[in-house]
Amino acid sequence: MNLLAHLIFRLAAVVALCLAVSIGWVMVDAHRTIEHETAASADRVGRHLEALYWQKLLWRGGMSKETLLPQPDWETLPTLTIVSPGICVAFSPPGTAPRRICSQVEALGPEPPAWFAHLYTSLLGPHQPITRALSVREKDAGTIVTVADPDAALRQSWGRVSVIAAVASVLAGCIAVLAALMIGHTLMPAGTIIHGLRELQRGNNAFRLPRFRAAEFDHIAHAVNALAEDLSRTNAARVALTTQLLQVQEDERRALARDLHDEFGQSLTATIALAALIETSATEGREDVAEDARMIAAVQKRMMETLRTTLVRLRSQSIEEIGLEASLRQLVSDYNMQSASRTAFRLNLIGQMAAVPKQVAIDIYRIAQECLTNAVKHGRPTEVRVKVEHLVSANGTIALSVEDDGGGDAGRIKRDGGHGLLGIRERVSALGGKLSISNAAAGLRISATIPLFGASEAGFDAAIA
Repeated sequence: MNLLAHLIFRLAAVVALCLAVSIGWVMVDAHRTIEHETAASADRVGRHLEALYWQKLLWRGGMSKETLLPQPDWETLPTLTIVSPGICVAFSPPGTAPRRICSQVEALGPEPPAWFAHLYTSLLGPHQPITRALSVREKDAGTIVTVADPDAALRQSWGRVSVIAAVASVLAGCIAVLAALMIGHTLMPAGTIIHGLRELQRGNNAFRLPRFRAAEFDHIAHAVNALAEDLSRTNAARVALTTQLLQVQEDERRALARDLHDEFGQSLTATIALAALIETSATEGREDVAEDARMIAAVQKRMMETLRTTLVRLRSQSIEEIGLEASLRQLVSDYNMQSASRTAFRLNLIGQMAAVPKQVAIDIYRIAQECLTNAVKHGRPTEVRVKVEHLVSANGTIALSVEDDGGGDAGRIKRDGGHGLLGIRERVSALGGKLSISNAAAGLRISATIPLFGASEAGFDAAIA
């Protein structure tokens, strides 16, 4: 659940709680109001009946045989007018059965639903009757009992609760909607911040967040921008260091290739000549010596082939001599010769390769070389296609792709990539390019896009600064 939905959910819970408390308070207030009206009705009816007694007493009419107290006619419309709606009044004259009148109930509103009646009765209970003596001076004059009619009390409470609940619900809904809009507007910078963090994750360290009005979001934006600047400096330093390390590696390879060629090459050549001399100088009857000499010569030739292959992998000065295009053609031709027709290596060059800078050309050669090695080492392809294209743009771009049909899983290669893939990543990153590994139709496809100018120079300058 995102932050906006979480806050709206909490806001709705608070609104629902406040609405429930408001409805409960209205129910309690309605219950107290009914009890107050019941007591007030008892007081009014008592005063009214006391006045009727005095009137009957002065007129000397309406005396009962059992008592000397007058018997007023109180069950009249004027009595009902002083009784609150929904209240029942019972009067018990001495020695007679109580008589009861009730005010109208229908005027209090519609009948409440069953759930409200059950909730109201469970929480507040029934209304208690109120008993009053007709006269304080004459305790035997009779008693007045007033009680709220249960149906009337439910109707009255439901009427007040329904009105208040409807108004409160509308207000709560409006407040919730406005609050949600305000919260959403306030949290809009969060989306921009998330977008900025994703740009940093994708390697776009040049992205910067704008200033925000909210101080908290502005502090976060400042921290993210500072992080982006630190990442830019760190990446620039790493690129510069990687470039230097790759240059040192190339120098070491040249030195190693030179030493192998000068020392081992000459030693192997001398050994082959010496074996030939021993073979020709063997006297008759010493065929075993001649055979040993031929075997030594054969071993030395295999060692020469191995040395020649090693020198091909180590040396890159041919790029300076014959250029990138001829070096790539020679590389693919050597792999075709080594494969002994088991795998066909094909090269497709598009665009002018002579315009590629020397250092970029060396890295492209090494990347293509490592891709070919991985294709042969980790699979059994029947065909490996190498494509190098010089794309015409403002700074110029080289697109290199190596695709094979030897099977393989791109996900596993990304997860368990060895030193070869790591070296390819470092070279591409040092040049400011992008590397992708994906599944091809029947194997793997490794693609690299490398800018010719601007990326590595800018990173090197930033690291030096």
